[in-house]
Amino acid sequence: MTVTFFGHRDAPKEIDPTLRTTLIDLIENKNATNFYVGNNGKFDSMGCHQLEELSEIYDIKYGVVLAYLPDKKSEYDAYTNTIYPEGIETVPKRFAISWRNKWMLKQADTVVTYVTHPSAGAWEFERLAVKLGKRVIKIS
Repeated sequence: MTVTFFGHRDAPKEIDPTLRTTLIDLIENKNATNFYVGNNGKFDSMGCHQLEELSEIYDIKYGVVLAYLPDKKSEYDAYTNTIYPEGIETVPKRFAISWRNKWMLKQADTVVTYVTHPSAGAWEFERLAVKLGKRVIKIS
């Protein structure tokens, strides 16, 4: 099973334990083995950190999916396991995050979300995941 994440870039640190518990449940009880996470904001950062730690315990794979190549080598080195989806290089920069998110959603069976208000991209992708029949797990 493949899992991806959508959440607000200002997600509070307090949800980190719930995110970890959710990921462990998906790995141990739902056979989740592949994970795709973005690199924009705190929710993505928390997901990436948890996946890095859990990959040392469990036999899982994860990829940090880039919306665009970093300008500086030091920014690129900040992430391991990066993926740059084929085709995204032709997308204008202002649409790259949305394109990347659609790519991740297409790959996923399950989506873990942190959405608290209906006016952001995370909310739009949570709604799209439901519309597409993906299993959505909401962290609150």
